[in-house]
Amino acid sequence: MTKRVFGHIEGFPVGSWFESRSALSQAGVHRPTQAGIAGSEREGADSIVLSGGYEDDVDWGDEIIYTGQGGRNPVSGRQVEHQHLNRGNLALAKSKLHRLPVRVIRGSTHKSRYSPETGYRYDGLFLVEDYWQERGKSGYYVWRFRLVKYSGDETLAESQVREEQSSYSVPECRETMILRIVRDTEQARRIKKLYDFRCQVCGTRLEGSAGPYAEAAHIRPLGAPHNGTDSLDNLLCLCPNHHVLFDYHAFSIAEDFSLIGIDGYLIRHARHRINPENLRYHREHYYPDMDHV
Repeated sequence: MTKRVFGHIEGFPVGSWFESRSALSQAGVHRPTQAGIAGSEREGADSIVLSGGYEDDVDWGDEIIYTGQGGRNPVSGRQVEHQHLNRGNLALAKSKLHRLPVRVIRGSTHKSRYSPETGYRYDGLFLVEDYWQERGKSGYYVWRFRLVKYSGDETLAESQVREEQSSYSVPECRETMILRIVRDTEQARRIKKLYDFRCQVCGTRLEGSAGPYAEAAHIRPLGAPHNGTDSLDNLLCLCPNHHVLFDYHAFSIAEDFSLIGIDGYLIRHARHRINPENLRYHREHYYPDMDHV
C-alpha cells in the first residue's frame, strides 16, 4: 500500500540528483512518471516537477509561479483549452488550504538558471502561498500557483496519508496548522478605524478583552505578479471569516458593490473610495467565470 508523504523523503536530502522520472518515482520523491503534479483532490499535492512543459511558468529560485495542469494538446504541447480547478490543480489548492509542504523538483528541460544541467534535482520544500486564474500566453485560462520556499520559520509536521484504506480500518489522525499572516500597516489601521472595526460584508464588530478586532483585506494582492498597492482604495475592513472567504474565492464584489457568491451589498463609508480596477482584478482572478473553472 503506497503512502503519500508531505515533506522530505528519508534518504533523499535537498540537492539529491536523479537521472530520470523513473528514478524519481522509484525513490518516492515524485511518484508519477509523466504528470507534473503528484497528489489527490482530497488530501493535497505532495510534489511537483518543473520540466518546461508550460510557457507561463516563472522561476525566481526561492519563489515560483507555477502553471497548473490540463488543456494542452498531447502531440504539440500547446495550450488548446481552458484549465479547470480539478485533479492536480485542486490538489495544489488543498495544499494551500491545509498549509501542506510541497516537494519541488527541477528538470534540465525547465528553462531556468536554477535548473540542473542534466536529469532532475530535488530542490526542497515550498508552500503554496496563493492561487488564481488568468488568461495565459495562449489566450486560454490557466491556473497559476505562487510557491515560496519553506524557510523553517513555521512548524510543519511531515505527514503521511495512505492512498488506500480498508473500509474497516481506523482513520489516521493528522494535525495540520494554518498560519495566516495579518499585516497591520498604517493604512490597515486607518481602514479599520474608518469602519469602527465593523465588517463591510456582515457588519459584525468583534469585541475582545483588549478591544475590538477586524482585519484589513487587500483586494488586489501585494507583490509580484499582482502588484497591488497598500492603499485605502485597495483595502477592505473585514471580519476574519469573510477575510478568509474573500481570499479563498468564495465571493467577490460587482461594479455596483453587490456581493457575488453570497447575498447582500458591500457596506461603504462616504470617505472610502474603492478603485473599481482592483475589484475587477479580484473578480477576474479570484472569482473566475464558472464556465471554465
